[in-house]
Amino acid sequence: MAETAQAEGVGLRERKRRATSRTIQFTVLELAVERGLDQVTVEEISRVANISPRTFFNYFPSKEAAMVGDNPLELPSGLIDSFVDGSAGADLVDSLLDLMQHMALIATGDRELHQLRRQVLRSYPELFIIKVAGMHSFETVLAEAVERRLDAEGEGQDAIGSRLAQARLTALVAIAALRHAVTSWAEGADDESLSEKLTESFSLLRRVL
Repeated sequence: MAETAQAEGVGLRERKRRATSRTIQFTVLELAVERGLDQVTVEEISRVANISPRTFFNYFPSKEAAMVGDNPLELPSGLIDSFVDGSAGADLVDSLLDLMQHMALIATGDRELHQLRRQVLRSYPELFIIKVAGMHSFETVLAEAVERRLDAEGEGQDAIGSRLAQARLTALVAIAALRHAVTSWAEGADDESLSEKLTESFSLLRRVL
């Protein structure tokens, strides 16, 4: 599966980091289900997760942030540069799909964790503010990357609007396809990977545009 292939390409240190992050997230979510978030402390999360509070804070600034999870949407500069450069003649939508697959596999490739988080967040809608803030930040960074890509290709400036306006719209549409894929994957009963769901969503996007 695509997630397995992705994991095999990740170094040992990064795999350990992701494993610790996953343990912390599962712990806080399970404790919140058992007793409610207000009754859970960072010290208890750390004890159950078999880490120190200092290690906890190396990963998350608060228990609320741990509930929301790793920010899926931080784009490494090297990844942005590769997207902006693109391959000769590479289609923008294909490049966006590659970018989304990379980020989604890092952030939400764990279906069990994602499903547990969706369940818990229904009880704490106020935490969606944290998720929305992360999504808005990602939208801004992605739009800037698309604008740079359009600038490099000499496209996107016409009577309809500026490159930035077109880049913002492109970013919003790509994020919508990402959300569609994640929802379909999380709620699905099949064995399709998130990568496969993303490919399907972007194929559907091409058909409806």
